[in-house]
Amino acid sequence: MIKDIVIVGGGAAGLAAALSANNSAINILVIEREKELGGILNQCIHNGFGLHVFKEELTGPEYAARYMDAFMQLNIEFLLNTTVVDIKKDENFELIVSSTNEGLFKIHAKAVILSSGCYERTRGSIMLPGERPKGIMPAGSAQRYLNIDGYLVGKRVFILGSGDIGLIMARRMKLEGAQVLGVAEIMPYSNGLTRNIVQCLHDYDIPLYLSHTVTNIKGKDQLEQITIQQVDSHFNPIEGTEKYFDVDTLLLSVGLIPDISLFDSLDFKKDPVTKSAIVNQYYEASVSGLFVCGNALHVHDLVDYVSIESEKAGKSALNYILNERKRSHQVHEILINENIRYVVPQLVDFKNLIDPIELSFRVTKKMEKGIFKIIQNNQVILTRKSKHLAPAEMEKIKIKPAILLDSSQITLLLEEAE
Repeated sequence: MIKDIVIVGGGAAGLAAALSANNSAINILVIEREKELGGILNQCIHNGFGLHVFKEELTGPEYAARYMDAFMQLNIEFLLNTTVVDIKKDENFELIVSSTNEGLFKIHAKAVILSSGCYERTRGSIMLPGERPKGIMPAGSAQRYLNIDGYLVGKRVFILGSGDIGLIMARRMKLEGAQVLGVAEIMPYSNGLTRNIVQCLHDYDIPLYLSHTVTNIKGKDQLEQITIQQVDSHFNPIEGTEKYFDVDTLLLSVGLIPDISLFDSLDFKKDPVTKSAIVNQYYEASVSGLFVCGNALHVHDLVDYVSIESEKAGKSALNYILNERKRSHQVHEILINENIRYVVPQLVDFKNLIDPIELSFRVTKKMEKGIFKIIQNNQVILTRKSKHLAPAEMEKIKIKPAILLDSSQITLLLEEAE
């Protein structure tokens, strides 16, 4: 099987990329490992999606349906229940895939868009102390059990980590009749969106314990009790701050990691912070013809941003095929200061610079007021003031090519303002 573009992942990112890459001159294939398109959105039955893309508030399934309806009208080829198990790159890409119906087979492609999403950290990755009973699981797994399978995983629940999935599940479990005894967050601030803190915790009187973590777990067969403690600035538990909760379920909302491990054989350059590919403004990785977008590139706070970013990746892949664009040597890294955790894209290709460069980034700490500065050749070419900055909220800045002084390095700075 030979294709121009293969898109790995049929969720919000993959569908958006496919729609924007669609062109009568090329053929596209979308590969999805689940039994249906739509990805994680299918289990996100709460609202809050679509305000940026569709200008109205939708549930996750409704948001996915908008993209699936548009996708189906274009007759783009797709495979369900199919997983990429290996990938190689010579002149073109060779993907080895496994299908429920067809078994193992190969697909050759001129370009690949990786839109495989992300996965949750588990108990093993954060080394929770104590016994290992049943009743400890990622919040996203509990969401799937409840919203897809109709199974309530527990009746006395505590949540470790204040990521958005955990906050949403705190409300969801409460609405289904479970007792949600609290949420512990090791950081001094929440890692979820402010609106979710208000709507999922405050509105339901669910306590949030900042600078706290779980320090012990009890239970032989089934979870019986957890201990949480306050931590100091070095995240060490403080003696005398123990709090005990009798629970049957502990949900983990302790971070998401881009799902790109199957592509490690391509040996592309990675960002140590995002745990994914380093890309230029066209979302192309260091391997020519490999484009990465959505939560496979960096974890987003809004699915609307996933779709918008993925549309750009799809257009870039289309231009790569139609124009046979070669990689430029006029590429510079975007530098950041200590107040910014990471920036995407990390590189700017000046030779192929046509459209505005949109920077997506997160700050390292809460600030009431801040000033962003774009610097080139020791000159400030763009400033933007902002309020209520938080690590959980993604920030964005667009740089128009017209304001660039030349093709020299760009620096993004954040300074705290009074």
